[in-house]
Amino acid sequence: MSHAPLRFGLIGTGRIGQVHAENIAANPDAVLTRVADPFIDGARRVAERVGGQATEDSDEIFSSGDVDAVLIASPTPTHVDLIEKAVDAGIPVLCEKPIDLDIARVEALRPKVAAAGVPVALGFNRRFDPAFAEVRERVAAGEIGELEQLTIVSRDPAAPPAAYIGVSGGIFRDMTIHDFDMARFFLPDIVEVSAVGSTTFDPGAREHGDFDTAVVTLRAASGAVVTIINSRHSAVGYDQRLEAFGGKGSLQVANRATSLVSLSTATQTEARSPYEDFFLQRYAEAYAEELRAFVSLARGGASTSPTFDDGRAALLLADAAQRSAVERVAVAVALD
Repeated sequence: MSHAPLRFGLIGTGRIGQVHAENIAANPDAVLTRVADPFIDGARRVAERVGGQATEDSDEIFSSGDVDAVLIASPTPTHVDLIEKAVDAGIPVLCEKPIDLDIARVEALRPKVAAAGVPVALGFNRRFDPAFAEVRERVAAGEIGELEQLTIVSRDPAAPPAAYIGVSGGIFRDMTIHDFDMARFFLPDIVEVSAVGSTTFDPGAREHGDFDTAVVTLRAASGAVVTIINSRHSAVGYDQRLEAFGGKGSLQVANRATSLVSLSTATQTEARSPYEDFFLQRYAEAYAEELRAFVSLARGGASTSPTFDDGRAALLLADAAQRSAVERVAVAVALD
């Protein structure tokens, strides 16, 4: 059964908003009809490139009558209010992570989201990375036996500007939150969080009382253990690896290089090109698949889109990790 393209309203035209705009334009089941940004020049540039009507007032997206779904890519402090407006308007919404930096605001919105029944998805795009998704499917199929250990390595090429760190909520809410969701993708029932953080190289993190280096251990109800290794810099490029380990074996996801060609000479063997150096490059396929899953969700079809509750759980884990790292204690969590 064929459908008319889902008409999207996009809120926010920064770096990630532009990625979503391009993916909407490239998806035959989607079309961009409205683009909102208080910095109207950004909205106009996106509209000129991929279509849609530009506005500086996001309320127009909810009242226009020509929007079937909303994609929120605006700054984090706007997310709760915009999700609530979408729910009130009965419009399915895909929102970038995190829902908010304050768990109290998330908890306050949660009953309305649950009662409304309007599809709300969170932008944890890494679930849609083909390699990570394959490992998860093979673990679920029992290929390596019961999952005992999950190791996630996530290191950025370079630290963000100090001004960004000051409003980001800190490394656990800003960076590790993706890894918390990936951990729950494999092991939803996390019951304990232990974290260690340090500031070893980044003056911006030091200025704002944040960490640039962190290791988090999560314990699942099954007894399985997740180890998350983070750093705000990596001289080798964007370091994104994963290993799932069980009694029958292990499954690994390696870093992606910029080329499959290697060089061997008298002085070196199998010398390869650098790893990909930017998250938009590394996860391009994941962002496109994330949109496809959301289109299905918005139409009432089968979908693997992360939910509002997934976003809440990731923030609860981030808050627990922050407390653990500061107070140097293990923190019990209840995600239900």
